[in-house]
Amino acid sequence: MLEVPHGFVKGTVTDRIDWTENEFSLMINAPVDPYSAGQFTKLALPDAAGEWVRRAYSLVNYPHHKAGHEQMEFLFITADEGQLSPRLQQLTAGDPVYVSKKSSGFMTLAEIPDNMTNLWLLSTGSAIGPFLSILDELETASRFEEIVLVHAVRTEAELVYQSKIAQMIERYKGKLRYIPIVSREESKGLLQGRIPDLLLSGALTETARVALNKESSFFYICGNPDMVKDTSAALNTLGYIKNLRRKAGNFSSENYW
Repeated sequence: MLEVPHGFVKGTVTDRIDWTENEFSLMINAPVDPYSAGQFTKLALPDAAGEWVRRAYSLVNYPHHKAGHEQMEFLFITADEGQLSPRLQQLTAGDPVYVSKKSSGFMTLAEIPDNMTNLWLLSTGSAIGPFLSILDELETASRFEEIVLVHAVRTEAELVYQSKIAQMIERYKGKLRYIPIVSREESKGLLQGRIPDLLLSGALTETARVALNKESSFFYICGNPDMVKDTSAALNTLGYIKNLRRKAGNFSSENYW
């Protein structure tokens, strides 16, 4: 019998949602340690050779830890060359999957400087997941005056969690703006292009109707490495500085693979 990797516990898939042919969500129950909204953990499955394949994924849900068990939700896009995501896509309710007992990551509310009152959440693809977790955190609504959730995808079909986002917009009572962006097709009423370009042109702030301010605007950037790099450069061009753990700034980021 294959030994469970050190630091991992056995979990069970409880449900799944298929958004498109290669984008899906899994709900997994496992006895993990408490974690914070915005963090990520690792999932693992054995391959055909009996070797463990492990990858990091952010949690979509707000942590509701009870009695040593946590119902977690993850959003995936299957990569054809991926070693784990195609196998995760085959899982159904009742299947086992192994989860790191401890979660990691600093893309949380605790890392945002106290003086920042406008929060921008800039994401591509499945990287919207941790931002939905942050928006489910009760402190988010009370702490910030204005919040902008930006989700850039290739096609309109990849704009996931529409019902959940609509409920959030209603709950935030005017504080939350949602800006979907599509890059590979024309969609009526939606922005087209890349996040860094739309930032530099002013189209993003114009659509959000939220002014940028170096004293109060904070950006979390999460997505593919090129988007993170180019958006960070765009913010630098606009005069914003990166937030370091020992020096407060206006933005921080997380590469999503």
